[in-house]
Amino acid sequence: MFSKFDVLETIEMIEREHLDIRTVTLGVSLLSCIRENAKKTAAAVYERVVKKAEKLVPVAEALSKEYGIPIVNKRISVTPVSLVTAAFPEESAEVGRVLDRAAKELGIDFLGGYSALVQKGTADYEAKFLATIPEVLASTERLCSSVNVGSSKSGINMDAVRLMGGIIKKTAELTKDKDGLGCCKLVVFCNAVEDNPFMAGAFHGVSESDAVINVGVSGPGVVHHALKNIKDADLTEAAEVIKRTAFKITRAGQLIAKEAAKRLNIPFGIVDLSLAPTPARGDSVAHILEELGLETVGGHGTTAALAMLNDAVKKGGLMASSRVGGLSGAFIPVSEDIGMIEAAERGKISVDKLEAMTAVCSVGLDMIAIPGDTPEATISAMIADEAAIGMINNKTTAVRVIPVPNKGVGDEVQFGGLLGRAPIMPVHGGDASKFVGRGGLIPAPIHSFKN
Repeated sequence: MFSKFDVLETIEMIEREHLDIRTVTLGVSLLSCIRENAKKTAAAVYERVVKKAEKLVPVAEALSKEYGIPIVNKRISVTPVSLVTAAFPEESAEVGRVLDRAAKELGIDFLGGYSALVQKGTADYEAKFLATIPEVLASTERLCSSVNVGSSKSGINMDAVRLMGGIIKKTAELTKDKDGLGCCKLVVFCNAVEDNPFMAGAFHGVSESDAVINVGVSGPGVVHHALKNIKDADLTEAAEVIKRTAFKITRAGQLIAKEAAKRLNIPFGIVDLSLAPTPARGDSVAHILEELGLETVGGHGTTAALAMLNDAVKKGGLMASSRVGGLSGAFIPVSEDIGMIEAAERGKISVDKLEAMTAVCSVGLDMIAIPGDTPEATISAMIADEAAIGMINNKTTAVRVIPVPNKGVGDEVQFGGLLGRAPIMPVHGGDASKFVGRGGLIPAPIHSFKN
């Protein structure tokens, strides 16, 4: 039973502290849609996605009204398309475009899964598929793409890393009229997970059920508010407060996830308990870190504060849900977090510091705008650095950078909505082309060999 205090506290979280369900994501397997050519496969993909997801938006909206909890996004993830189109990779774009059309017709915010898994090697069909990514992202609105280039078990596929630098640059160029917006829909992973409900990196893993409901919760504002009430507490008590707050946030996600699964007659998958910020004031992970005592995010102590936050969120959330998965932790996307945006504008946070922070939090270098003339090899080297952190630490890391055409340090880019705005951040000028050009596979670390 809920007490009067519990009800009032939840209302406070929603109305004043930005508590929401960030996404209800329906994962759909497309393996049964494979046909002898692209046209027939695309038709089968469209029919399956529309049929499986026809009630997703109405059910999510009904749940939001009944429980009074905002559900910000309704999304779909699908089997990595490179596997579905392996027999005709040059025509993968046809499947990508019908997925985008299905998303529009269903009222879906984003659809993820125009993806490839090349962590150990790049087959011929995968290389041809990767070449289609820039044009597909430039010609679609809601389709998202991801590529997994490394894992703790396999090592890092440097041939794929090299290709991705060029693919990101080309995607930016093809969407230069929108300041490289296509790159906002493209993520490069190490240790990608199969049940991630968040975009742009979501895809439906081949080991998942035929269809599944995954939910991503969020509540940086709730955590920030809770810490404001204990300004003189030591860090042990602060961690306990974060844990208890994460428990409450995750319980709301568990409730919505199980009820959505029941009404859609689709199995419940996981709750991803990540703290996902927005550009709205009062909904910032950076401000949580500053509430812990930092003068500014990006200063010394930031990595330690983020490590404590990430760990406490996981501990609290794990006790609140029967199934926790996805990425689950704290996100640090620059353009999507008002605290990060302002720190970057003041020159208080750098790409180097963000890279250090990724060693202790969820994902990696996320939604960072960089100069449009950044060389392909530099972008590839940034990917390699992040992949190395993920591989060695057995965690998911990723890169989502936007080389904004015709803009440089001192300029700013506006993406709008949840994607926010970002100042162009400087990157190192050292030439990494020889290192990246060597190709091959960076071997997996010794601790990966466990049987």
